[in-house]
Amino acid sequence: MSSESDEILWKSLKKGDLESFSVVFKKFYPSLHSYGLKISRDESLTEDALQDFFVYIYEHKENLSDLQTIAPYLFASFRRFIIKIIQKKQKYTFIRHLDTNVVDISFTPEEFITTQESLTFRNKNLAKLINKLPKRQREVIYLKFNCNFKANEIAETMGINYQSVINTLHKAIKNLRDEEAIVKLLNS
Repeated sequence: MSSESDEILWKSLKKGDLESFSVVFKKFYPSLHSYGLKISRDESLTEDALQDFFVYIYEHKENLSDLQTIAPYLFASFRRFIIKIIQKKQKYTFIRHLDTNVVDISFTPEEFITTQESLTFRNKNLAKLINKLPKRQREVIYLKFNCNFKANEIAETMGINYQSVINTLHKAIKNLRDEEAIVKLLNS
């Protein structure tokens, strides 16, 4: 979908068009759900948070900003939304520490599934190598390669500046290249 059609869809949603809301919901629910699971690691919490998030979007539609592209806005907003829920939960239970600036994302080999059976070994090892990266680098890698975000969209989602995204992505790729195993994987 082009940014022009995103812009039209968003304007319709802001005017209360239920069909536009439904299109946004169906288009972004799966990827936001995956992203939420990476952040919370809790299926139930993620589903509840995502449903509450979309209800909030619709109830506050008149106050939403005008957008050219929807995805970065939804990802950034949902990131803040779910982190607030997790932080409230942390006040009542002992769960892992969650920094609002750095999300701890882990990868599974299944996220690198391809149609060729010969790549299975590479995918498992690539997931292991990526999981060794620092948290911020993993999140940038996730948004770049799993969500196909551009650097400016990643910056908006994570609440950091464009140059930080470029630097973090560069460091992540450099760290992966520095691993001897990645050279062997790419050459095999």
